[in-house]
Parts: sequence; C-alpha cells; structure tokens
Amino acid sequence: MLNAIECIIDCLPEPVIVANPDLRILAANQSAKQLFGRNLVGQWLLSVIRQPEALDCIARARGQDGILETIITVSEQNLDAEFKFAVRQVEAPDYQLSGFVLTLTDISKINDAEQIRRDFVANVSHELRSPLTSIKGFIETLKGDSWDDALSKSRFLGIMETETERMSRLVSDLLALSSVEANERIPPRDPVELAQVINQTNVSLRQLAAANDSRIEFTIDPEKIRVYGDFDQLKQVFQNLIENAIKYGGERESVSIAATTEADTARVVVVDQGDGIESIHIPRLTERFYRVDSHRSREVGGTGLGLAIVKHIVNRHRGRLTIESEPGRGSRFTVVLPQYGTGEG
Repeated sequence: MLNAIECIIDCLPEPVIVANPDLRILAANQSAKQLFGRNLVGQWLLSVIRQPEALDCIARARGQDGILETIITVSEQNLDAEFKFAVRQVEAPDYQLSGFVLTLTDISKINDAEQIRRDFVANVSHELRSPLTSIKGFIETLKGDSWDDALSKSRFLGIMETETERMSRLVSDLLALSSVEANERIPPRDPVELAQVINQTNVSLRQLAAANDSRIEFTIDPEKIRVYGDFDQLKQVFQNLIENAIKYGGERESVSIAATTEADTARVVVVDQGDGIESIHIPRLTERFYRVDSHRSREVGGTGLGLAIVKHIVNRHRGRLTIESEPGRGSRFTVVLPQYGTGEG
C-alpha cells in the first residue's frame, strides 16, 4: 500500500509527506526529498519540519476534519523560501492507512511578483507626482498676478511644457514596456536587416547628436546581417542605447556602433566615451526606474525605463544584453541576437 502511495505522490510537483499518527514519516515524494533530504522515510517528522507554525498546525489538525494551513519559511540552497504549509489528518481503515498528509506550496515567486507590483505602482506614482505638483503650482501662480507679467508667464509655461513632456515620455515608456512584456514569450520569426534598423535609428537621432556636438560612427561587417526580429522593437532597442550613449557620453565625444557576426549570432556593440559606471550599479541597470544618478537622469529626460525595455525586447528576441563599464573609461553595451536562418528563431 505504501509503495502505491509513494508512486502516486511522486506524480505531484509539490513536496508531499505522509506520516503515521505518531508522526513517523511513511512516504515522501521526490520534491519533498529534494527539499528536506533523501532519507526521509522512517524519520520523525519533528526532526525534519521544526518550524513552530508547522508544528502548531499539525497539532491542531489532530482530530479535525479538514485542511489546516499556515505559512512557513524553509532554507533552500542557502536561500529562504516561503511555503504554504497544509496538513490534513486521514483515516482510511479499509486501506489500513492512518495519519497525516502534508503538502508545501512555494509562494516565494508569488510574493516576489506582488512586491514588484507594489514597487512599480509606488515608483510610477512618485514619478508622476513631482511634475503634476509642479504644473499645479504654476497654474495657481499664473491665475494670480503673474498672468500680466509676460516674462514670468513665458518662463512658467516653458517649465510646464518640460514637465508635460516628461510625463508624456513616462507614459509612452510604460506603454512600450507593457506591450513588450505581453509578447515576450512569442519570439519574432521574420528576417530583419540590422543595417536598416540602425541607419534609421541614426537618422532619427541626428538632431540630438548635433545638439550635443557628438559624432555617431557606425560600421557593419559583413554588409548584410539578418536576424530574427521585430523591426520596430529592434529600432527601439538601438534608439534607447544610442540615445543614452549620446546623452551620457559627454559633449563633443563620439558614439561608436559596430555590428559583426560570430558563429550563429549577430553582435551589436554600442560604445560611449562618458564618465563610466561603477561596477556596483551594473547588475541593476535594467531594473525599472533604477538610476545611477537620478538628478542627471531627469535633467536629460530619462524615465528610468529605457534599459528595462531593452532587456525585455532582447529577451523576446532570444538574445542577451551585456553591459561593461568602468569609471572614467566609458560604457560598452552589447546586444547578441540569433542570425536569421540558424534555426534559433
């Protein structure tokens, strides 16, 4: 009978343990063994699960008809994971089975997702509150005596326009991020020529480069490199990377873009000559709203979402993004994508 029970619970993805009324373990599936160790059968349950909340739940389940639940924390591979712990007393005299069935459901990812959602809402609220407060204040001022002061009116309206543009960019980036996340599991299948994407991007950024007195240098070898791609999304990737390189690369400095091939992949490298980034910041650069220098980012019109958008688009294209930088030595952003016709799309 116990062999049959172990065979059945082994089909379940969540950790499951069956114990007798004396709390000695009768059966455990593979997931439970991975979590608590291989040699579970025959051990006292109290030597395996020591969390007070779980022990209290087991004690309360004795003599009860129903499932009792609690939340426990289990150290898994040196990381603390939260589990929903559920226990039910079973009495099946016909099968000579008596005791408890315990299940554990990992809710860490659910909790992490909920925390990400809360942080996201808080960040969006914070990003919008500042320009809205500023605009509201200027409107109230203009409704007063300042309306007849042409110089003040012109200055206030200019600031209001800047703040409105900032909110517009934020909403645009939020919509772009939402769109790419919605389709991230569906890789593009169509061929796209990288030269066309990057040339169009360079044309759209020509005015910004001129205003910064910067040069954009683009080389491609071989001349035609095709990847599996969504043209508009890839244009957004390189628009964000090249625009950042211009804005943070310093005035009168060059931005270089080089596209090459290696094995079955295409590689595009964007290099700037800016101040560089300390290594502590690099792993977090693609997080939503993460900024190395918040004040400078807002000054140049950054929303804190550009690199997050890049990351998700590259993920959708089954590629990878790497960032290399050192203070005083500029930054290097590399996008690697599967070449068209390699079977990777």
